[in-house]
Amino acid sequence: MPKRIGKSSFSTRRRYDDRHRFEHWYVDNQVYFITARCRDRFAAFARQEAKRIFWDRFDFYTRKYVFTPWVTSLLGNHYHVLEYCKHGLMLGEMMRRIHGSVAKLMNDILPRRRVPFWTERGVGHGDYFDGCIRDEKQCRLAYCYVLTQCVRHGVCGDWREYPHTRVRVELERGLRRALELGAFMEDVPYQRYRRRRRGMRH
Repeated sequence: MPKRIGKSSFSTRRRYDDRHRFEHWYVDNQVYFITARCRDRFAAFARQEAKRIFWDRFDFYTRKYVFTPWVTSLLGNHYHVLEYCKHGLMLGEMMRRIHGSVAKLMNDILPRRRVPFWTERGVGHGDYFDGCIRDEKQCRLAYCYVLTQCVRHGVCGDWREYPHTRVRVELERGLRRALELGAFMEDVPYQRYRRRRRGMRH
């Protein structure tokens, strides 16, 4: 049965003010990939005190809004998370609370205030990107991508050495549960995959 998709924008226009129009999808019982970056790639989270602020607010609000992070990676200027969302309409509010509280507390300790604190990702898209995971293959790729961020960025040679890559749900366990719950959006094709397949045929 197709999933019901709530959207942050119901406009049919793909562009606004000559920019691509983005939108958030709010879907119940769904595995999401979410990422956000500090404005101008500023390394706001380089200090341990800053990382503690992020984790405190992230843990508090993911618990409050009943989100289950599988794997999360926090680097100097950005973070990625793969997580399970039970109630899709809570996603926007949770992200506003996380980002708003982190920005406020970070500006309290930074030598110069940064407003906006987070990168604004486009018209209608706010300051973060979210993607609904389509299938097991995409889930595996996204999980490994988040897990190895610290290695990709040269922070360490093994993700286990980096305390700010946090695994809450092991991949195989998460996959089994997601498949049992039907927590992938398999009935909606992923445009990037479709473009790649078309390119391979030409």
